[in-house]
Amino acid sequence: MARPALAPRRYAPEETRARVLEAAYQLFALQGYQGTGTADIARAANVSEGSIFYHFGSKRGLLGELGRLHGEKMVAAMQGGDALETLDPRDVITRCFAFCEMNTTWEAIQGDDACKEGYEKHKSDPEAEPFFLAAREVTQAWVERHIEAWNRAHGVTGVDARIAASLTFAAVGDALHMAFRVGVTADERAHVREQTIRFVKAACMGGDSSVF
Repeated sequence: MARPALAPRRYAPEETRARVLEAAYQLFALQGYQGTGTADIARAANVSEGSIFYHFGSKRGLLGELGRLHGEKMVAAMQGGDALETLDPRDVITRCFAFCEMNTTWEAIQGDDACKEGYEKHKSDPEAEPFFLAAREVTQAWVERHIEAWNRAHGVTGVDARIAASLTFAAVGDALHMAFRVGVTADERAHVREQTIRFVKAACMGGDSSVF
């Protein structure tokens, strides 16, 4: 016998926002953006549907905040508790690939057809633009701090961390979509990852692409 649905509860505003964001993040990953309604999100968060519109305006209004949440989750996965100056780029990129292999929220927001089109399709899709821009802002800021800390600790000079972070984000994004296209084998994915590590270390972190 099915359990009766819980009656929506009232929470403090910040808790309500947090519950809605986490519920939407999980549901979009499982069901896709188009396949998830605000009623589904409200039920999973145990809040009223009206509270979603109050805090975010619409389902699409959630996307910017979800992008920020996605960026924060990716950053946490990449850093893994290590100090920035000791965090080898190999570990960062390996963790990034592992995160993307397990986490399908971004692809689910885009839809399966968009995933097959690659990174440029993702960037240009107006429906997902708030998610992409917010995720990029969070992730790229962290990459910039990492490049600065790593290069300072290793005596590397002459690298503009802001420009390097922007280029790194774009290059790694392309590599991820190359690696996770439909039909790519595990060996092919590993090859893309290794070439990405080599490129990032050579381009942004002192040119030492041979030390992994």
